[in-house]
Amino acid sequence: MASLVLTVIGDDRPGLVSAVSRQVEERGGSWQRSQMARLSGKFAGIALVEVPETAIAALEQSLGELAGLDVRVERIEHAEPERDVVPLHLHLLGQDRAGIVAEVSAALAARGVGIDDLATDVREAPMAGGTLFEVDARLSIPQDADLADVRADLERLADELMVDLDLGPAPTPPATVG
Repeated sequence: MASLVLTVIGDDRPGLVSAVSRQVEERGGSWQRSQMARLSGKFAGIALVEVPETAIAALEQSLGELAGLDVRVERIEHAEPERDVVPLHLHLLGQDRAGIVAEVSAALAARGVGIDDLATDVREAPMAGGTLFEVDARLSIPQDADLADVRADLERLADELMVDLDLGPAPTPPATVG
């Protein structure tokens, strides 16, 4: 089996995931992991799938024929080795302004911290008026990094941006019942 990463973007409509997953299934493939979202009428997603080596070309062709979708197929040649990291959760909330994601991600990158998952949202402030910007992120901090330094950098940045910031243990995924 070959591992492939599919990136998909197009105008949102019911049945998009079904159309893509059907192409994988019809070629003897298996859907492994995915993250997908609808933003401003657009659908965007990324999925890790496995298909037989002999089915890759047919899958690429069939995905390319799906109306209204732009699908890119990337073959994974070698599995990424597991890094020795500590998973953390970052939550940030404050008045919306330009540059928050750029500044936070730069501070994390400067300390070698990876962003494994990032979700952001803008919403109306309930009482004060204006808009709030919220960030939820799952981070990977290298085992040899100084967590106190990472925390200090983020707290300093939170003070500059005038936002509330929480950095703590990443939630553990729920146990599966078999």
